[in-house]
Amino acid sequence: MITSIFSKSKPINFIIVSVFVVILFIISNYNLLFNDLNETLTTLLKLIVVVFPVFLLDFIISKNNLTKKNSYGIMTFGLLFAMFPEALKDLDLLFANLFILFALRRLISLHSNLYIKKKLFDAGFWIMLATLFCFWAILFFALVIVALIYHSKNNIKNVIVPFVGIATVIFLLVAYNIVFYDTYFKVSNFERYASLDFTAYNSIELIIKLTVVFTSFVWILVYFFRALPDKNKKLKPSFFLIAWSSIIAILIAIIAPVKNDAEFIFLFAPFSIIMANYIEVVSERWFKEIFVLLLIITPIISLLL
Repeated sequence: MITSIFSKSKPINFIIVSVFVVILFIISNYNLLFNDLNETLTTLLKLIVVVFPVFLLDFIISKNNLTKKNSYGIMTFGLLFAMFPEALKDLDLLFANLFILFALRRLISLHSNLYIKKKLFDAGFWIMLATLFCFWAILFFALVIVALIYHSKNNIKNVIVPFVGIATVIFLLVAYNIVFYDTYFKVSNFERYASLDFTAYNSIELIIKLTVVFTSFVWILVYFFRALPDKNKKLKPSFFLIAWSSIIAILIAIIAPVKNDAEFIFLFAPFSIIMANYIEVVSERWFKEIFVLLLIITPIISLLL
């Protein structure tokens, strides 16, 4: 039933997902909404940064034909916020994720062979900007390297362009620090903390959620790689970028200094695209429903434990 609703790409589906995410956000941030004015304004900014990626992901998918004409991608994206509600509270991670989505959008669209230099510059710029909010987002620069291998390995000018994007952010950061703090860099600009302490995952709630998500992820990722040879030749690099971005997202979650489930936010977009590709080709409707129901029921069960 649920997969049937989202089997077509309709404006109502975007509205359903957006409203669902807004409700989750209000539940997660209720205590901050009615405090002092600054807290309220910050929370409203956070809400925008939460909802806008739903639109952005839908745009990336439809513009680049990453799935058929359906809304499975944004459906999964919304459900992942229910699985990992702490992601709705961390403004820094929300901004970092938004900027990584901007970068991913530019890298995926390289298959059009239009404005390659501009897109590579933008990708380097957005990834570096994300790094200011979450240092380990810099690992996504590996996607730029992968994109260069596929699209511009013989053009030295294109190889330099992403680094110009990075340098631009650093230049702007230095200028900002000089004007407001009379220094080139602040210690807080690049906080390089990492942790391999997984004791936070000892709770039954997180164990259940992580088991469901990663079992599903491994299952659909295996399918995704097996199906890659049958994809449109022009789009294959884009699908490889999505797969690699999901692996980088997991690596960031592993080394994240704070482990409270918000660290998985970078996985939401690639997981959603991979899941959408899987759901749309599964012929057994009951099997599709099982995958979706797992994402719905798991957070509910976790709350009851």
